[in-house]
Amino acid sequence: MVNRAFPDRWVRFHSLPESKRYPDHEAEYDVVLHRHNSILDELFHGQDIQIITTHWSDDPEPQAMPPRRTRQLPGAHYWRSLLDDEDDADPCYAHLYVDRTVWQPGLLDDLLRDVADEVVADVMITNLSVDRIHAPYDGGADVLLSTTTERDTMKRRHIDWLSAHPRGY
Repeated sequence: MVNRAFPDRWVRFHSLPESKRYPDHEAEYDVVLHRHNSILDELFHGQDIQIITTHWSDDPEPQAMPPRRTRQLPGAHYWRSLLDDEDDADPCYAHLYVDRTVWQPGLLDDLLRDVADEVVADVMITNLSVDRIHAPYDGGADVLLSTTTERDTMKRRHIDWLSAHPRGY
């Protein structure tokens, strides 16, 4: 977990007021997308980015990406597979696909809606040096910045999007 490995550079932003997890109507989807796009634009404005998505399977061979994901990320290609737990009697593989493009607001709205609805999970958006990461989940995003100062500045700019939990969850 990023928050444990890099606590001095990690911050979590919630995608809805009062840490509400799932949007119920279009106005709430607008808030979710606004918050994600705002953070993503601060992180990656005008830069090349990588979008990494995961397809889970009990098969060690990667599968073709689902058609919806192929439409959302037409440039995505298979990158690598990871075994989740070697000691598990029922192995599970994470097949990673990566797409590279130039960031622009709204680019990932369909994908971010799917994440908000828990249709897809385990997505990461990174710059090419992978020192800035945006990992959306149903309920918000974990963000890893290059420095503690950058993290603190971003937290101050979006203080109303932070968790009330003392550890920031």
